[in-house]
Amino acid sequence: MKALVYDEGLKFVENYKEPVLKAGDALIKTTLMGICNTDEEITKGYMGYKGVLGHEFTGVVVDVFNGADKKWIGKRVVGEINAGCKNCTWCASGLERHCPNRGTLGIWQKEGCFSEYFTLPVSNLLEIPDNVSDEEAVFTEPLAAAYEIIEQVHIKPTDKVALLGDGKLGLSIALVLGALNINLFHIGKHQNKLDISRNAGNKTMLLSEIKGLEGSFDVVIEATGSVGGFETSLSLTKPRGILVLKSTIAAKEGLNLASVVINEITVVGSRCGQFAPVIRLFEKKTIDVKPLITKILPFENAIEGFELNRQKDTLKVILRA
Repeated sequence: MKALVYDEGLKFVENYKEPVLKAGDALIKTTLMGICNTDEEITKGYMGYKGVLGHEFTGVVVDVFNGADKKWIGKRVVGEINAGCKNCTWCASGLERHCPNRGTLGIWQKEGCFSEYFTLPVSNLLEIPDNVSDEEAVFTEPLAAAYEIIEQVHIKPTDKVALLGDGKLGLSIALVLGALNINLFHIGKHQNKLDISRNAGNKTMLLSEIKGLEGSFDVVIEATGSVGGFETSLSLTKPRGILVLKSTIAAKEGLNLASVVINEITVVGSRCGQFAPVIRLFEKKTIDVKPLITKILPFENAIEGFELNRQKDTLKVILRA
């Protein structure tokens, strides 16, 4: 089968081995695949992963291992990307994304979805409603990561919330929080990207316009991926406020965290989220992802898709099987 593989380089392979079903698994025929910055980081050595890339997808179930799961055959699906061991306290509490023995689709110990077929546990699958297109549903994973903020932090109706960063991650967060009517101020460097957020109902401002707003926000969400963005986010957070870190920042030099202690700021790390709430947003048509799509390419043009993803103004590149 055709597959996009990372192994000492990014390669489009025509005759990759087909996946083998295991107990509890479904075999999925891929329809759409979204290229994520995490995929790009893997090609630079992140996680030391080798194999089929990809974790954002839509697909159709074509086979299952267990007879009791045959009702899934023929259904359009998305799927949570972390496959836990099912035997630990994290899995028992519904937090397979933190299972110490998990495989993560296309990222760690589990072949990804950039292939004609791949497998996931049936328990990870969610059916795509009839009124939700594949072009919408392929955004479920990144938007679920945005929705995770709501699961972790109670944002009151009176709270002022700031979001820093107008890249893919920042805009995904902006669309979700806009759909939930959060009092959001979206701060970034690119007016054309901030306009997408404004059209979703958020207030926006350029980074150059925030002077004098230090200590003004109850909740601040950092989605810049930079040390400078972290420091600016921290400066905007009120004493006893909450700073949510959505991007992974690898700092070579120490960060000055004195204000975290002095101002008694709560810092929350936030990663993967649940898919079901995002599917409901799509079903109710309260969120529009079309402005995020830069280009849809045939799967055979996957290498070209990665090259396009690296360009500064690119938002989301989607591959069609």
